[in-house]
Amino acid sequence: MAEVADSLHARRQKLYSLFGRYWAFFFLVLELIFFTSLARGFFSLRVLQNILFFGTPIFLLGTAETYVIITGGIDLSVGFVMGFATVLAAKLVAAFVALGMGPAVSIALGLGFTLAIGLIPGFINGTLVARLNVPPFIATFAMFGISHGVSELLLGGVWAKNLPHLANAIGNGFFLYIVPGKILSFFQRPTVQRGQQVLEIVPNVVVITFFFILIVAFILKRTRFGQHTYAIGGNIDAAVKAGINVKRHLVRVYMLSSFLATLAGCIYVLKYVTGKGDAGAPFLLDSIVAVVIGGASLYGGKGTVGRTILGCFILATLETGLRVLGVSTFDKYIAVGVILIVAVLIDQFSPELVHKED
Repeated sequence: MAEVADSLHARRQKLYSLFGRYWAFFFLVLELIFFTSLARGFFSLRVLQNILFFGTPIFLLGTAETYVIITGGIDLSVGFVMGFATVLAAKLVAAFVALGMGPAVSIALGLGFTLAIGLIPGFINGTLVARLNVPPFIATFAMFGISHGVSELLLGGVWAKNLPHLANAIGNGFFLYIVPGKILSFFQRPTVQRGQQVLEIVPNVVVITFFFILIVAFILKRTRFGQHTYAIGGNIDAAVKAGINVKRHLVRVYMLSSFLATLAGCIYVLKYVTGKGDAGAPFLLDSIVAVVIGGASLYGGKGTVGRTILGCFILATLETGLRVLGVSTFDKYIAVGVILIVAVLIDQFSPELVHKED
């Protein structure tokens, strides 16, 4: 009897360990089953592409927050830095077009300058946190307000517009087009006879988004920069004794966060051909929740980009599923709040499982 009891106990512990380690994956599977059962055709390539297309801000802002949270900080400014980037990029592209430059050159210069200027909020955040010892919550919350205010001043109460058609073609185009059995075309939709089917595979903005996410994921997992990021979050005093320039590194982490938020803003401009100061505001909570769902510790030192992306998929799928069902956006906020509470409780009661190394 004792052996049977021990065997049952071992199985329960194994199941408990499995759930604690992979609960987010199980939740995503249940989510897909739920929405597929209620919405016919939900489990399809088109819906998956919509999840990725509309979820690009969550994926980029979630990745940005991953780095900052691993260091033991938080960046509350990413949403409005993204909004500032949409306004700045739209204004710059329109200005270059007005100067007589071609659409491609105007877009390249406008987005390039925006990405460079977008490093400034991160530099200020990092300097306040690392060199002036301002708490991350206060420093980034201040930048939250500054970015929003500057965006509205630039807009003057009117949405940024007058962008070239090429921006829309890039932002709403696809990486690959297939005419079954006949044509394979990259970036450009092929001309076909009326009624002929054209398969659209992977939106351009998704390719751009995951290109950068793969780069920063590699940096975090495989480079010295990533090792130093974990070391600072794990024990900042030990990191200093190990010879890591903690202050400089933190400034760079916040600049990276700001860069990714700015990139999200640039992609928004390509998708919607306009700029809005509050464009990224709805994604701030989602980005933090995605990191927590992914198992990162809010105390620092733990987390991966891969697991954050899983958290982003959960939230992007939730938003798309509720939209398909015609559910109010406000209900989505309630659901995200509940998921956050569940994630934090699992982290509190099973930290040794959630943060176990892969």
